[in-house]
Amino acid sequence: MARIDESRPFLPVNIAVLTVSDTRDLTTDKSGDTLAERLTADGHNLADRAIVRDDVRAIVDQLRRWIADPQIDVVISTGGTGLTGRDVTPEAFESLFEKKIDGFGEMFRWLSFEKIGTSALQSRATGGLAGGTYLFALPGSPSACRDGWDLILKWQLDNRHRPCNLVELMPRLTEV
Repeated sequence: MARIDESRPFLPVNIAVLTVSDTRDLTTDKSGDTLAERLTADGHNLADRAIVRDDVRAIVDQLRRWIADPQIDVVISTGGTGLTGRDVTPEAFESLFEKKIDGFGEMFRWLSFEKIGTSALQSRATGGLAGGTYLFALPGSPSACRDGWDLILKWQLDNRHRPCNLVELMPRLTEV
């Protein structure tokens, strides 16, 4: 699976965590806590954290602020990726994508299928790139956040991961 080249120095990435919810706050946000704890335990920087309601405009506005911030390399969200009427996170994210990272959603659903079977088809996890910032949207459960981080993002956001990783592409994301 993942191979870490220990001869390379680890480069911490600045990551913002966004929770999309109409009901959570910082005291009840277990999924946001899960992401924040995991990314910092793995040596990355929690650059910012926010909770916004399930509303396309609110999500897009927050994402635009972080995309414009040169101190934020990656945004990972939790929540709003299901199929109900209030689940609008993928629409908000994808409206900003300059490039979609199709493999992220595909891989997330494949890994979820191994755990929850065909219920994985209800996930609309997505990933992409906007303004040189990576954007990843995960489902709203702590379990989904653990899977998304532990099985995918932890490795792709580690510059020592071989044969390749997303970090080594960062200096070239905005080139024309």
